[in-house]
Amino acid sequence: MQHTVTPHSDKLKQNLKQRLARIEGQVRGLQRMIENDTYCDDVLNQIASVQAALTGVARKLLTQHMHSCVKHRIQSGDESVLDELDTTIERLLKR
Repeated sequence: MQHTVTPHSDKLKQNLKQRLARIEGQVRGLQRMIENDTYCDDVLNQIASVQAALTGVARKLLTQHMHSCVKHRIQSGDESVLDELDTTIERLLKR
């Protein structure tokens, strides 16, 4: 697998960082819920919220990836990126 640096716009970085900070807070809240013996259904609902938030981050990053990295590599003649993208999408859908 090719690992390269992908420059992201400041706007995208800020958006993703804010989303991840919220998710981090949600995960800390989950830890407190477990420590406090919170009702299981409430914990499971919070877990579902965290998963949905992570899916939102993945969706936003995947869209950016397709419109920048994938597009650029295809334009430069590197169609192997399509196999890489397929593997990534399969991994994201395995939930």
